[in-house]
Amino acid sequence: MKLKTCNIPDRLAAAFLAVGMMVLMGLGGGAARAADITSQELKDGLFLFQGAGSNVIAMADGNELLVVDGGLQENSRDLFNAIRKATGGKEIATLIDTHWHPEQVGLNERAGRDGAAIIAHEQTYIYLSHRMTSPLFEGSFGPLDKRALPTQHSRGGGELTFAGHKVVYGYLPAAHTNGDLYVFFPDLNVMVAGGAVGSGSWPLIDYWNGAFIGGLVQAHEKLVSLVKDDTIVIPAQGPAITGAKLKADRDMYAQLFKDLQYLMNEGMGYNDAVALNPLKNHEDEFGDASAFVNGAYRSEEMTNVPD
Repeated sequence: MKLKTCNIPDRLAAAFLAVGMMVLMGLGGGAARAADITSQELKDGLFLFQGAGSNVIAMADGNELLVVDGGLQENSRDLFNAIRKATGGKEIATLIDTHWHPEQVGLNERAGRDGAAIIAHEQTYIYLSHRMTSPLFEGSFGPLDKRALPTQHSRGGGELTFAGHKVVYGYLPAAHTNGDLYVFFPDLNVMVAGGAVGSGSWPLIDYWNGAFIGGLVQAHEKLVSLVKDDTIVIPAQGPAITGAKLKADRDMYAQLFKDLQYLMNEGMGYNDAVALNPLKNHEDEFGDASAFVNGAYRSEEMTNVPD
């Protein structure tokens, strides 16, 4: 499997290639090696795990575990051992997939073996039930084994109680994919935002699979309406940010949406948008914006320009 670079700079292509190799190994190629997984307690037994391919959240209630996302398949054993060690839980009772990408669903098979409830949006269930492609990589992913598929899926959201804590999950339409969920722990003041939010890097837009820069803006609007300035916000990748930072990012993406509409109305294409780089003032924080602007423009073009 080769990763698509979409005429982006060498340093960004190299970063994408590294992710592509991780996905490839997760599909069975290459030799497995121990993942360097770290754990951090966020609030009252709610832990953040990093290093498995995506950010993973877990907490225990006796022997039972609630887990949000699952890293890459190749790291599932190391991740599960790290979760058990940090939380004291023994088996997954509930797993929530925030979206379908390979780096989110590596624990689905383990959860299925444990007889867990696997919660996802209906679109994520559909994606995971089929062989999928994406502009983020060449090749394909899936379908998952039947026992690894979500067991609870709908077009909206829901809530549950775990270890005495309320857990609310909801739909973020057309944001990072078209099946994104957020997971909110209101009494712990922690929001798991998934792939719609960036931290230290841009949140890539899977425009082949329903994502759209306008949806990304709406996702931020929804999340901002739920959080406080001091809420801990967990993206799919990178360090946690605050609710206040999320609001600032919302304003940045909203302005980009307007800028791209203007460029499109002026007859400019995605190469022009990349060259003009409306996000150049934010590159010190997020890195080279070429791939993100390219994807954002293409998503807007696919949504607004007739075939």
